Amino acid sequence: MSVVKINVLTVPAEQREVLEKRFASRAHAVEGSDGFEWFELLRPVEGTDQYLVYTRWRDEESFRAWMEGSTKGAHGGGGEGGERPKPAAGGATLWSFDVVQQAAPKG
Repeated sequence: MSVVKINVLTVPAEQREVLEKRFASRAHAVEGSDGFEWFELLRPVEGTDQYLVYTRWRDEESFRAWMEGSTKGAHGGGGEGGERPKPAAGGATLWSFDVVQQAAPKG
C-alpha cells in the first residue's frame, strides 16, 4: 500500500499568509510526479501554529525520487537577485507512515 509523508511546519501567525501564497504559487508542481497520489496543505484552526503538508505516494521510492528531483528546485528559493527568500516556517519535521487501512465513501 501507499506511504504518507506529513511535513509539520511551525509557522508564526504573521507568516501564515506568506506560506499559503508560496504554496499557491507552486500549485500543481507535484501532481505530475511518478507515484504521487495526493496533496493537502492543512491550516491550523486552534491551539497550534503548525501547518501540516500531507502527501501520499505509491511507495517510498517514488517519494525519494521526487525529493531528489524537482522538489530541490522548488525549495531552493530564487528570490530577487538570486537571493533565497526568508523561510515562512520557523521549523519543520517530517513524519512518515505506511497506509495499512483505508476507506472511501460508498457509492
